[in-house]
Amino acid sequence: MLVHVHSHRGSVPRVTDAWMAVFAQSCVGSIGGGHLEWQATAHARWLLQSAPKAPSLQRYALGPTLGQCCGGEVVLRFERVTAEDVPRLQLGFAQRQAAWPRVALFGGGHVARALVRVLGPLPVQVHWLDSRDEIFPPDLPENVYAEQADPVHSAVVSLAALSHVLIMSFSHAEDLDVLRACLQRRRQQADLPFIGLIGSQTKRARFFHRLQACGFTPEELAQVTCPIGLPGITNKAPEVIAVAVAAQLLQVMEHGVSATHLTKET
Repeated sequence: MLVHVHSHRGSVPRVTDAWMAVFAQSCVGSIGGGHLEWQATAHARWLLQSAPKAPSLQRYALGPTLGQCCGGEVVLRFERVTAEDVPRLQLGFAQRQAAWPRVALFGGGHVARALVRVLGPLPVQVHWLDSRDEIFPPDLPENVYAEQADPVHSAVVSLAALSHVLIMSFSHAEDLDVLRACLQRRRQQADLPFIGLIGSQTKRARFFHRLQACGFTPEELAQVTCPIGLPGITNKAPEVIAVAVAAQLLQVMEHGVSATHLTKET
């Protein structure tokens, strides 16, 4: 049974993008967990045994019915799925995936690899780039597309519009070239909402000095986030940096403003 959040009112665990697939002995996905999901799973398995032909709706009042503190109301849609439905479901998933936010990740080092593992389960599309051949692992998540480009900054012009750019190559020279290309594209097209550069305050100062010499204004440079990652997380392990950077990206995508502004506000 495929279970979707059909509609909702008030405070609820998940909204209309949430789904889960319920099998006789297992589940994939989630509609929010807790008592609601437990009840929905039980109902879905009852429907599996009764083999309904048409989808059905079931209303759950989270407070009165389930004793949950949320207090809202959720209507779930239950639909029996067979092999004949697979092409339709694949098309629907592809359409939803096409609307996911885009991330352009430059660099294939330890932090980038850790970041790809963190971003893999998230609703984002990742375009992973490096100048070196055979740098990418063979087992990439389904939402990650890897590309070798040499020189790597040449790929900036072909990035998808509204890409959130992260720069963390093996070379400071490559980092500078990519950053310069991103700023140039942003000046011309204004379609890169986030440009993040891995590094220290010293790296930031040196890069900005060189970019100002190339004609970029302080206002343009202020749109570059460096260092990257949520503030207050000081551990330098690649896996920790990856989590901090992924969380920062989610903030930016959620609020639609620069990470610099978020940091100042929080």
